[in-house]
Amino acid sequence: MIRHLSCILFALASLLFEHRANAQLLQCGSFTQAELPPPTARQDRDARARFHEINSAIKMQPHRVLFFGDSLTEYFDRGVWDQHMSPRGVLNAGVGGDRTDHLRWRLEHGHLDGPPPQGVVVLIGTNDLGHEWPPDLVAEGIRATLLKLRQRVPGAAILLLGLWPREDIPRIAERHEIAAVNRMIEACADGLAVRYADLGPLLLAPDGRLSAQISRDRLHLNAQGYMRIVPALDRALDGMLAARAE
Repeated sequence: MIRHLSCILFALASLLFEHRANAQLLQCGSFTQAELPPPTARQDRDARARFHEINSAIKMQPHRVLFFGDSLTEYFDRGVWDQHMSPRGVLNAGVGGDRTDHLRWRLEHGHLDGPPPQGVVVLIGTNDLGHEWPPDLVAEGIRATLLKLRQRVPGAAILLLGLWPREDIPRIAERHEIAAVNRMIEACADGLAVRYADLGPLLLAPDGRLSAQISRDRLHLNAQGYMRIVPALDRALDGMLAARAE
């Protein structure tokens, strides 16, 4: 009986210690009481090939910044990337179709095993909404991703990007789910270890819509779309790296 009680008390103490340790790494608390899906490996061939490609790039040479994300990162217009991201030493670590549980698996299986970066950019979560995850669960998946990064690369500054607008799934737009997620995850930024930038408004036309001129499928961007956001993204990256160097 006494031994059983001691085990319970030890478990509670361990949970309390973990909670306090996590609170020191991120200033935002949990966004939901629902159980978060565990880190999950992608099984499709293209995603696995991309995973190994990124793993090799990370381990073969140092990169100043790792840019983690989904297709919005992987298919970042090459010309715009070469002009703005490459000179800053940024590695494109996006995998099309990834959700937050997929990215957390990648972080646990090699994508943080190279030389520690000075900075990390995170743009993830829109595919969670596409798979009908509620906004609070999506925000919790992003929070878990940030926590993993703070634990594994504590010396790296993090630039958290708010989800970009999409209009390919009416439910997401009608329920303002992207805005709901962004309101929650912004609370994770402390302006030091984690900075937040919402570039989404830069993509909207005067009528508040995502124009076909920059996004034919109302989700992915063409070169013109990426050019709209890179000036602000450049400033955010430069500010993050300059602050880290101080």
